[in-house]
Amino acid sequence: MNNSYKSIGLFIDGGYYAKVNEALESLMGLNVKMGALMNLIRQQVAGLCGTDMAECHITESHYFRGRYRVNNANSKHLLYSERKFEDSLIENDVVFHYKHLKEVEKGGNVTVVEKGIDVWFALEAYELSVLRKFDFVVLITGDADHEMLVRKLNALKIHTILLTWDVQEGQGTSTARLLREEACTHIELSKLVVQDGELLKKLCMAV
Repeated sequence: MNNSYKSIGLFIDGGYYAKVNEALESLMGLNVKMGALMNLIRQQVAGLCGTDMAECHITESHYFRGRYRVNNANSKHLLYSERKFEDSLIENDVVFHYKHLKEVEKGGNVTVVEKGIDVWFALEAYELSVLRKFDFVVLITGDADHEMLVRKLNALKIHTILLTWDVQEGQGTSTARLLREEACTHIELSKLVVQDGELLKKLCMAV
């Protein structure tokens, strides 16, 4: 194999990704384009390696999210938007992993419980990293619970990149400090967007 070839494993925390999109939609009427985001990742890895983008390939991409059962999703008018988003995942060869959400009522308040997704995310990312021997692993998440995953990936001598987008403070997209500190490289998209005035247009589409 060409020594300049770099394989990338991409793992997306769907809950975090959804919060980024919700913040973008609320503030600017935009959503992230999955294909454009994946191209940006390849471009950033190429920059880190000092090689051509054509030599950097996302060889595995996985998306993890909790979602409602079909009857609940239908009553909440979510089926169309969920299917539309899944189409974008399929078009970009992203494997999606779902577990059912649960609604728990306590004291008159309903809480949505997303159980087991973080553990599944971490186990899948670690196992595939061991098997596929990625050169780079990109994690799209802001959750402090993934700190130990990053440590384990570092122990495998895999360059771990944390990719985040703190769209606006208070919008639920901030990144845990310990997670930032553990990653080999932290790419904060809000900073890149400020540096490159055209990047937002490339990354996003109108809702």
